[in-house]
Amino acid sequence: MTARILDGKAVAQMVRAEVRAGAEALAARDVRPGLVVVLVGEDPASQVYVRNKDKAAREAGFEVRTVRLAATARQAELEAEVRALNAVRAVHGILVPLPLPKGLDADRVVRLIDPAKDVDGLTPENVAALAMGRPGLRPCTPAGCIELCDRHAIALEGKDVVVVGRSMLVGKPFALLALERNATVTIAHSRTRDLAEHVRRADVVVAAVGRPALVKGDWIRPGAAVLDVGINRLADGRLVGDVDFETAKERAGWITPVPGGVGPMTIAMLLANTLQAAALQTGNSLPARTRSVASTS
Repeated sequence: MTARILDGKAVAQMVRAEVRAGAEALAARDVRPGLVVVLVGEDPASQVYVRNKDKAAREAGFEVRTVRLAATARQAELEAEVRALNAVRAVHGILVPLPLPKGLDADRVVRLIDPAKDVDGLTPENVAALAMGRPGLRPCTPAGCIELCDRHAIALEGKDVVVVGRSMLVGKPFALLALERNATVTIAHSRTRDLAEHVRRADVVVAAVGRPALVKGDWIRPGAAVLDVGINRLADGRLVGDVDFETAKERAGWITPVPGGVGPMTIAMLLANTLQAAALQTGNSLPARTRSVASTS
């Protein structure tokens, strides 16, 4: 058996088309979603992410700009920028790419962001809303994983889901989102005893640790869905995930490639969050998203 590919590029295009339609609906009411990124320093991954995000946001009809601060910026300068953006009504979403340069307190900065404008879903208020099952802005990458499952009719209800990784960016929020779908969830990590045995019983595996090929192909239960969130650059320049793709695809039912799987979904869900934030802040409703299911062939 060779796994079917969970094509993040194709699904991201669906989401982005729906976001563009929603933005057009808001534009008819004189509302243009506004997104501002506060980029500190010259982290290469953040630079690429911001360029891709800018392009996608403009294509969606958003007003988007990037505030660039030097890596030597002081904590007070960064915090003042966030406070100022909180007060601007035309700014509906604020994004501060992490990690921040050494010496800056990311937690303090995140806590300053207005929860209504927290399109990364990382403020304590939005984290609490997720944990309590209340409405709020959800973290983009785990929300993108859920979207991939939905668009390929991969039901989570009643399934055994193993999340390898316990970060606040992916592992923990995905676990909570899966619990909302009535999955039985195990959070494992790089120090879990008998990690292979935990993975072998999973109907759905989410790998988000940041270690190349940590999850071996023979750990995968035949027919399981595998969502590989890891992005690791090898010495030869290749990008690989946390799952040994070549062997895992011979056992899995569904699997995400790296690149081209979960990655494109992060920006798509950032746009969806910004659109949602703009609608809520301006008292507008949005047309229902199509949520068409991708081809399962």
